[in-house]
Amino acid sequence: MSDPMISPDPRKADNWLEPGKLNVQLVYALYLLSFLIGISGLIGLVFAYLNRGKAGGWVDSHYTYAIRTFWIALLYGLVSAILSLALIGVLLAAATVVWVVARCIIGLQKATAGEPIAKPETWWV
Repeated sequence: MSDPMISPDPRKADNWLEPGKLNVQLVYALYLLSFLIGISGLIGLVFAYLNRGKAGGWVDSHYTYAIRTFWIALLYGLVSAILSLALIGVLLAAATVVWVVARCIIGLQKATAGEPIAKPETWWV
């Protein structure tokens, strides 16, 4: 006889490491945490690359958005470092931090609501 307490459905609930809503939220959280622990941004990038294309639907737009957020922020960071010799780089670095935080918050809000990112390939917010 089977135990009535055990579900016959072998599917797992949404897991942090599997493609889906929780994993997208983890990626954004790791990006925000990277301001305190730098390596966490790379871990978030790896999760985004590993899971992009596997979940389908609205989740894929978040993975594309997160991947582009990382690479564009890295570019802005390098330009800021070079321009810091002229002191304008400090302002650009601060603007880059605000830009990354804004994109992560927007991504978290839309992921929590189960909505796609409208333009995941944009360079803006």
